[in-house]
Amino acid sequence: MINEYSRTELLIGSENMEKLKKASVAVFGVGGVGSHCIEALARCGIGRLILIDNDDVSLTNINRQSIAYHSTIGRMKTDVMRERIKDIDPNIKVETYETFVLPDNAKELLEQIGTIHYIIDAIDTVSAKIVLAELAGERNIPIISSMGTGNKLHAEMFEITDLSKTSVCPLCKVMRKELRNRGITHLKVLYSKEKPISAEGRTTEEEKGMRRTIPGSVSFACCGLADRRRSNPQFDTGRVDLQRKQEE
Repeated sequence: MINEYSRTELLIGSENMEKLKKASVAVFGVGGVGSHCIEALARCGIGRLILIDNDDVSLTNINRQSIAYHSTIGRMKTDVMRERIKDIDPNIKVETYETFVLPDNAKELLEQIGTIHYIIDAIDTVSAKIVLAELAGERNIPIISSMGTGNKLHAEMFEITDLSKTSVCPLCKVMRKELRNRGITHLKVLYSKEKPISAEGRTTEEEKGMRRTIPGSVSFACCGLADRRRSNPQFDTGRVDLQRKQEE
């Protein structure tokens, strides 16, 4: 019988579609990267999606986030994303956590979520990205982490590779150092070698009272590996390689 995923089933077969239906994917961050990843996962037939974000939709999100419209400004991103998923497939189980991920609460959050087959890190806080990589490694959960996408224009320069093979990207440099100090040698990442464009002298009303400069952004979408891994167990997993330091 024809359904939402009939065209996908032509490509991967009914057995793999069933695997996707039984899969649980946690997406940390429902923004410019995360919202598009989530929509793609829903349209692939992932059966359970866990959304983690504590922010609401703002006017300046409209240029790049799939949940941002004039009609959704002021609403929680997780609520809007849930409605979007249910409109794609009412049978998808959607769980939301309206919280800011911190090193202090990440472990408890993963315990609350329960079974996770894949993690997509689409947040921009370094401390949270580090702890997610650590916890994923400890639990043997495949993960892909999105690196810096701000102040860049060329979507064709994005690539998926190991963190150890990255260059140019300032966030990758910080992550390599911090994870190496924690004994983590490998992490699957999405990043770009494009040098960030200088936005010096250009500001928005948003920056008033903020401690950090807001980067420029455009509407290209970046998705990960989760559905490919679930439909093909032999596909490069993105598992974190933990190499713990030996005690001296």
